[in-house]
Amino acid sequence: MYLREVSSTGLFENNGFGSDAFQQRLSRWNHERLAVAKPSAHWEADIDEDHAMRRLEARFIEAGRAEVADQAAAVPADGRGFVAWFESLKHEGPGQNDPLFPWLAEEASFADMRWFLLQEVAGEAGFDDLVALTQVKMPTRAKLELARNYWDEMGHGGEPGMHGPMLDQLARALDLKPTIEGTVAPSLALGNTLVAFATTRRYAYHAIGALGAVELTAPWRAALVAAGLKRLGVGKERRYFALHATLDVKHSEAWNTEVIQPLVEADPDCARFIAEGALMRLACGARCFEAYRQKLWTPMAAVG
Repeated sequence: MYLREVSSTGLFENNGFGSDAFQQRLSRWNHERLAVAKPSAHWEADIDEDHAMRRLEARFIEAGRAEVADQAAAVPADGRGFVAWFESLKHEGPGQNDPLFPWLAEEASFADMRWFLLQEVAGEAGFDDLVALTQVKMPTRAKLELARNYWDEMGHGGEPGMHGPMLDQLARALDLKPTIEGTVAPSLALGNTLVAFATTRRYAYHAIGALGAVELTAPWRAALVAAGLKRLGVGKERRYFALHATLDVKHSEAWNTEVIQPLVEADPDCARFIAEGALMRLACGARCFEAYRQKLWTPMAAVG
């Protein structure tokens, strides 16, 4: 039996940023503004709403930046030194080695696993779209690696190999029907943070750090989730997690050498912004894991 202690991170709690109401409002706006749409007679009202929401989004992100600013300001500003620091996050970053994942692999019931995946699917921001948005106007070397990563996400042009639909297949197989209202605030906050980074050019370096942190830290979690799904009898639909348990290792290596190191070497000042993005993404994940444990490990919790 794994230790079932829940520690408080205390992040994003000021000003209501960690509340269900705030994160649900931000999530609804993100769904609406990123959806394919058509011209509307209400375009001026839409602009007014966007202006108000972007201000709220910026306050949310700036609060997150303030919480990691001191740690990010102390990172190495040379390319190799920064990459060494970045890679250390795999073992020392927020949320790493969380006991939730061995528990999912070895102990979680089918209902537990379904609830966990429901939260993960609801908070998924679409890595392919995030990469596509982040690469805009990036230097050539970084842009090329982001393009290679995007092409992998897109199954090298074949629908069966696309990563997003793989997750959709798993959701259908397990009858997962996520809703904003049924998703814990930390999961919504994670997706909202990544969307803010990718859609706001002043946070472009933050997006690089956050997406790089995903590639760096996802494999061990994906492997344990895949093991849990296999134990529970889920067949080929678990391949989304099985694939990311191995592919993201290669993605991370290339991301660090072809994107992060050249960017820092060209502009050492960007190191702290890449670091902020990575730390904020990992802190978001840590809050998710804590919220999941609070739900799944509470005696007599009703999970279904």
